[in-house]
Amino acid sequence: MAIDTEAPAAAATLAAARGQLAAVWLGDGVVLELLLVTMLAGGHVLLEDVPGVGKTTLAKGLARALGVEFNRVQFTSDLLPADVLGGSVYHPGDGRFEFVPGPIFTDLLLADEINRAPTRSQSAFLQAMEEGQVTADGVSHPLSPLFTVIATQNPIDFDSTNPLPEAQLDRFLIATRLGYPDAAAESSLLGDYRAAPPPVAVLDRSGLLHLRAQARAVFLHADLAEYIVALARATREDPRVRLGISPRGAIHLADAARARALLHGRGAVQAEDVRALLHAVWDHRLLPRQGREHDRRITAALLDELTAAVPLPR
Repeated sequence: MAIDTEAPAAAATLAAARGQLAAVWLGDGVVLELLLVTMLAGGHVLLEDVPGVGKTTLAKGLARALGVEFNRVQFTSDLLPADVLGGSVYHPGDGRFEFVPGPIFTDLLLADEINRAPTRSQSAFLQAMEEGQVTADGVSHPLSPLFTVIATQNPIDFDSTNPLPEAQLDRFLIATRLGYPDAAAESSLLGDYRAAPPPVAVLDRSGLLHLRAQARAVFLHADLAEYIVALARATREDPRVRLGISPRGAIHLADAARARALLHGRGAVQAEDVRALLHAVWDHRLLPRQGREHDRRITAALLDELTAAVPLPR
């Protein structure tokens, strides 16, 4: 069946999942769309926000609504790579080693306060994110085909933290902030909100895998592909930019645009998909020469200026 005929049914299923999420997390609906785009595109997401805005609630609700396995790891300054990845345990009775999987062996992993982990643990964890496997004693152990990371970091308190370097930030498909709920939503949090039932699964693991295959099949016109490349090259060639968008960043934007098109029931990417996702996919990758590193306001303004000079395809 062609993707054009399957897309509306996929969009209806994803709308049901979004409705389940909206019942337990009362923040900005754009964030829900970005998380679903991430799950469809097979990427990872970084949430940069203060404590207490519902990051864990959102991650658990997403796992329930999509019918996938969920684990959570609290990253701390004494966390070892084996605490996340797992390791080999020696059995003296028969003199053999057995690999014991760590919490990373799941479908959806919440990596809470990832910037509090030592750099060695960060590196091992992010390598597993990129390669989709863990190696112990020379043996590779594949992760779930649905493996997705929702990592969080607090942008306010930087004591005892190790900020993610650019090469590791580049591995996240999307970086965003949740923000505070509006007054009406926050009032409901003080009422009977906590009595609401948990999300009901509208998918299962095989269903989500099928939706990912559909997202990959969404048509991206050559003109839009050239537009994405032109935008990426504009960031590399501007003298105000110290680090522009990598080829991986261009690929991630194309993958995310395909996922958003499917989310909206379309079998082909439109320019609005690219423009709607530009900041979420690229702001954390762009490094200007002036100002504080990774200041999202500076990078967002610079990215707006650069993209305004690149004409949209006709």
